[in-house]
Amino acid sequence: MKKYFKNKWCLFLIAGLILTLGCSRAQTTDSSLTLTTTEHELPRGKISQGSYAVFENREAGSGRMIHLDLVILHATGDDPKPDPLFYLGGGPGQANVSVARGYVESWIRRDRDIVLVNVRGTGGDNNLQCELHGGDDNIQGYLENPFDVEEFRVCLEELKQKFDLTKYSTPLAMDDLDDVRKALGYEKINLMGTSGGTRSILVYMRRHPETVRSAILIGVVPLAYRNPLYHPGGAQYAIDLLFKECSEDSACNEAFPNLEEEFWTVLERLEEGPVQVEIDHPVTEEMIEAELSLHAFTETIRSMMYSIRRSRSVPLYIHRAFLGNFKSITEEAVMLERGSQLGISLGLLLCVTCAEDVARIRPEDILRETKGSYRGDVRVRSQVAVCDIWPKSELPENYSDPVKVDIPVLLFSGIMDPVTPPRWGEEAARHLPNSLHVVVPGAHGVYGSCTSGIMQEFLTIGSAEGIDTSCVKTMTLPPFRIE
Repeated sequence: MKKYFKNKWCLFLIAGLILTLGCSRAQTTDSSLTLTTTEHELPRGKISQGSYAVFENREAGSGRMIHLDLVILHATGDDPKPDPLFYLGGGPGQANVSVARGYVESWIRRDRDIVLVNVRGTGGDNNLQCELHGGDDNIQGYLENPFDVEEFRVCLEELKQKFDLTKYSTPLAMDDLDDVRKALGYEKINLMGTSGGTRSILVYMRRHPETVRSAILIGVVPLAYRNPLYHPGGAQYAIDLLFKECSEDSACNEAFPNLEEEFWTVLERLEEGPVQVEIDHPVTEEMIEAELSLHAFTETIRSMMYSIRRSRSVPLYIHRAFLGNFKSITEEAVMLERGSQLGISLGLLLCVTCAEDVARIRPEDILRETKGSYRGDVRVRSQVAVCDIWPKSELPENYSDPVKVDIPVLLFSGIMDPVTPPRWGEEAARHLPNSLHVVVPGAHGVYGSCTSGIMQEFLTIGSAEGIDTSCVKTMTLPPFRIE
């Protein structure tokens, strides 16, 4: 494998979980593709990994080459379908190859190859990562506003020495993906994406509709969505639902009868200044001093609401904070921000959002969309300020128009999603004539036997018509954590 393939997937292959039976270099007529295929006994099947080389400047077709890491989890069934599933993760900025381990034993793999391709800017020799103030030797940095103009100015100067940051847009990335499809010999593909990956899929379907058999979108980000303008309103929407649910749940209401009032009281206290907290270091587990601000508290509450499992601890953490105990929420803040900085290429996030989202945000929009939200306008204005200095890609004309394609599309929204609530799934679906929008009890992601069954039926028949979604009525949310 060439030296530019740096993904940690290889660590999984030697972790003792898999017994290698054989290895071969895949044959291809495309010299841009480097691929090694390995046969494994446990879990059964072939796994290919490698990279695909593209010009950073696609329009010129010359100059710097960048290499997109990729992994193929080949179908394990006796009669695999010819159309694979390409998965696109969120962010924007997540390295798609990083989730490979989670799909090794997926039900999807029984019938289809699963293809994971790092889009330009997210890994290997083209990772647009920015090193921010947070770090295991500076835990307090994880509790600061990550969108600091001066920090990103430093990162910008470093990245500009290596890359043309105007060449890292969603349209260019999706054209790369189509090149990979052709190089791998697939005529038609299925697409599945979460969060920011759903935006990528919509763009791909518009640019290459003839190559798509079907698409599954989870936590939908249509072109009408302007990231991060709608974050505060979505956060308020989700926590209002949580307050209502807690008040109607006998155990939660008994434990936290004044939850909403306690929440706003905590915010008022933090407006007066940050609190000093003793927490466990996430790596050494030593006790350290930290400072929790209003920004860090509210952003952590919002981030916890992304996961339905984590959201069940929100009432408890609010109540503890009301009583003066900020340890739980501060440790959660460190863990979430640490994971975000490790898992997202922030430079790529800015390349995408600054040109494709923030450029469409007006001052009056910020006033309207953040009014009344507990998050306020800090995140939106901070990201706008960073985007003021960040290079912008040139986008196709009418890029922000709704995507209208006659492709079977299955859309999922979680009722309590704090970032892409159901209104955005509805917005995308109304322009897709062959689509089905399913709203389920959940947050920013939908999981379980019911939703998997719906996806499986959809992929099998390749149509949104006649899909049985009745199991959604039986889905329930997990209980609140009371202590």
